[in-house]
Amino acid sequence: MRPSSSPSEPLGLFDGVLAAGPIRAATGDAAWLRAMLDVEAALARAGGTPPEVAEEIRAAANRLDIAALGSAAAESGNPVVPLVRALRAAVSPAASQHVHRGATSQDILDSAAMLIAREALGLILADMAVASAAAAHLAEAHRDTPVAARTLLQQALPTTFGLVAAGWLTALDSAADRLAAVRATGLAVQLGGAAGTLAAFDSPSIVDRFAAELGLPAPALPWHTDRTRIADLAGALGTACGVIGKVAGDVVLYAQTEVGELAEGQPGGSSSMPHKRNPVAAISARAGAARAPGLVATLLGSMGHEHQRAAGAWHAEWAPFTALLRATGSAAQWLARCLPYLRADTARMRANLDLTGGALLAERVSAALAPKVGASEAHDLVREAVASGRPLAEALAGHLDPDQLASLLDPASYVGAAPALTDRALKRHGEQA
Repeated sequence: MRPSSSPSEPLGLFDGVLAAGPIRAATGDAAWLRAMLDVEAALARAGGTPPEVAEEIRAAANRLDIAALGSAAAESGNPVVPLVRALRAAVSPAASQHVHRGATSQDILDSAAMLIAREALGLILADMAVASAAAAHLAEAHRDTPVAARTLLQQALPTTFGLVAAGWLTALDSAADRLAAVRATGLAVQLGGAAGTLAAFDSPSIVDRFAAELGLPAPALPWHTDRTRIADLAGALGTACGVIGKVAGDVVLYAQTEVGELAEGQPGGSSSMPHKRNPVAAISARAGAARAPGLVATLLGSMGHEHQRAAGAWHAEWAPFTALLRATGSAAQWLARCLPYLRADTARMRANLDLTGGALLAERVSAALAPKVGASEAHDLVREAVASGRPLAEALAGHLDPDQLASLLDPASYVGAAPALTDRALKRHGEQA
């Protein structure tokens, strides 16, 4: 199922940024209607309806008015009731008697939600794979490129840009693994009938046939009021957004004018400042990701469904469920547009390493001085040298041999195990590919 945008769903003012890529169509009203009709047709086939009758049910989408269904949903509290009424009127009399037989509204909407999620997750995973591949390329290309590591937004020690990109890579891969697991086993069909007992069906085997028709797992029990599947999906989407937001946030910080170590391949402009080259893709990825926590919280907060049918909590899921899939899909799409075209300015990275006159090598120099003057005295000497504002090579010239001091102050030679750690991340990524 790969629905496309329809004339009834014009591009919203903010959709170009916050619903970027194919995720918009995959989670739009037309997609929901198609998914619900696919569920109704699958239910008919599972119940032994002739294939041509089931196909007539599935093909009724073009004869149904989404706006009218939405308006009529207010009468019953959900859109399935008017959908069933309109569907029975839209198909032949022979087909109408097979519409919605034995099911309840939540069976249709929850199963449709699983189809929507499966499609959306496929799109999200594809974009995350693009971003991961780009991060792997950056990690490999810059395995030995020194750059300042920053803690609390201040220069700390040298690291490599390869290790930075490797950190992005492993986080993206881990988030994608979780999403893939949910997509593979967590998106089960819903079928229980009016109270979850399957009383209107001849045998519980209807669930297995129904699941097979939709290509989704069959649950052990109807899960009308057990919302762990929704919670697991929400958690995985929220985690993915957290990772995307971190990676995109790093790009934004590295692209600052005063830092200038990274630049997007297709930066955006400003309405008032001709000189601006804004990292629009990273900014937009962060915007999508930032929406996730509140949406996740709403879905988790709605888990307390009363008895065998929730009085409001189920209804509260619909909009944030769709919005969370859309926000994650948009964020992943933007990151996939960002990382493959990212440009690293290695000269600027080196210049920034030299910006403090060797201060970020203070730990190393202090350790080299300690055998000569004692650990405490070495610490104080280096601290005073840094505080003086003079380059360490000049401030400590009388305490260490010039050649030794020059070697100690080479940031490229004090990156620890960064290259080896990068190799480990790349090896693991390659094994998973």
